[in-house]
Amino acid sequence: MTPLADVRCVLFDLDGTLIDSATDLGQAADEMRRLRGLPSLPDAAYRGSAGSGARGMLKVAFGLTPDDARFAALRDEFLRRYEQRMTHTTRPFEGVEALLAALAAAGRTWGVVTNKAARFTLALTASMPLFGTASVIVCGDTTPHLKPHPAPLEEARRQLGLHASQCIYVGDDERDMQAGRAAGMRTVAARYGYLGAGACADDWVCDAAIDHPLELLKWLGCP
Repeated sequence: MTPLADVRCVLFDLDGTLIDSATDLGQAADEMRRLRGLPSLPDAAYRGSAGSGARGMLKVAFGLTPDDARFAALRDEFLRRYEQRMTHTTRPFEGVEALLAALAAAGRTWGVVTNKAARFTLALTASMPLFGTASVIVCGDTTPHLKPHPAPLEEARRQLGLHASQCIYVGDDERDMQAGRAAGMRTVAARYGYLGAGACADDWVCDAAIDHPLELLKWLGCP
């Protein structure tokens, strides 16, 4: 019996766990730099902060934090630009489609719990066929709270009619591990994701860690 073999549903974070959206996010911010006469930054400069969305991208592009007077206007501009290009280069991580197919073959359901607003999440997932088999999608504005608050994960579990012990949460940020534990779920760190600038997944409290999506199958006892 593997540690997670009794799991009935796997819940995933979205950006950095199921899909690689870093280039589209980074290019939306970099376009704003170029329009202001600033030199372009390489995609690698943005990648580590992709999991933090607008806040992370504007920090890299302009050194701004949410308490800066210019932040709100630039955030709104960034979101408009990102919405226009969010499917240009975004793709599932290698192995994700095979992972989801294996979960279905093993009789396990899966879903998405993300801090990304529904405005972006629903359009993005609708553009990618693999999300057609998701049993639940909880967005950043589905509940009044964002991760690391447990409310989004609790909402997903409620919609599925499952107990927390029957679910696990897989994510690439320490906030995902914190949210999962607070919701009473076991957690898996996706070390192949964005992790957050300067973060080390080995320091997180989680039940397992994987370096490739298909490694999750070993923990679940799937063939």
